[in-house]
Amino acid sequence: MTRTVLIIEDNPGIGELVRMQVSDLGMRAVLVDRGDTGLERFREGGIDLVILDLMLPGLDGLAVCREIRSCPGYVPVLMLTAKSTELDRVLGLEMGADDYLTKPFSVAELAARIKALFRRVDALSQGSSASKDVEEIQVDGLKIDPVRRRVFVNDREVDLTAREFDLLWHFASHRGRVFSRAQLLDAVWGYNHEGYEHTVNTHINRLRNKIEADPAEPRYVQTVWGVGYRFMD
Repeated sequence: MTRTVLIIEDNPGIGELVRMQVSDLGMRAVLVDRGDTGLERFREGGIDLVILDLMLPGLDGLAVCREIRSCPGYVPVLMLTAKSTELDRVLGLEMGADDYLTKPFSVAELAARIKALFRRVDALSQGSSASKDVEEIQVDGLKIDPVRRRVFVNDREVDLTAREFDLLWHFASHRGRVFSRAQLLDAVWGYNHEGYEHTVNTHINRLRNKIEADPAEPRYVQTVWGVGYRFMD
């Protein structure tokens, strides 16, 4: 079945570039140039991936992403932004975006992100039944349920984005093992582009803010200076 990608981008040149790349990947591209129009099209159904600009007329990208995440079902969101500040990245990820790409970007980089997101969707689908045989992880007040994809800290449920859950599960499944940022990009995101290690940093900071009693002195996801990160041993 041909996948359908909804592209919400108000820059004609960038929108057409993304549309052509999606078509070259053998997918159906739907291109709209307004946030409100894009959200209406999404709600009609049949969308497998949303590529979403941050700055849009009608309704900005953050609001569109928030509305998409309030809809039933899971559809990955790749956010495009001309801004590169930490705040913009955090806001997009907090609204539920799975990944982001800062303009200008290469066609190869865009293709790698799209393929990685669909690999992740396929893995989630294939692993949904297999995960029923995987036991939950409990350690020091933290409980991770892989079947329902729910996380609790001291019996209080913590709301994680899909990517934050994947990152935490990867760490907890390899307790004590140290991972570099590049290794985490490969394992959790499915790609590794030089210069995008800050993607890992942003997600780990958000994850710590949600599960750690004191994010400045983390118990669960620990920093190994000069190397990377590990889950408590």
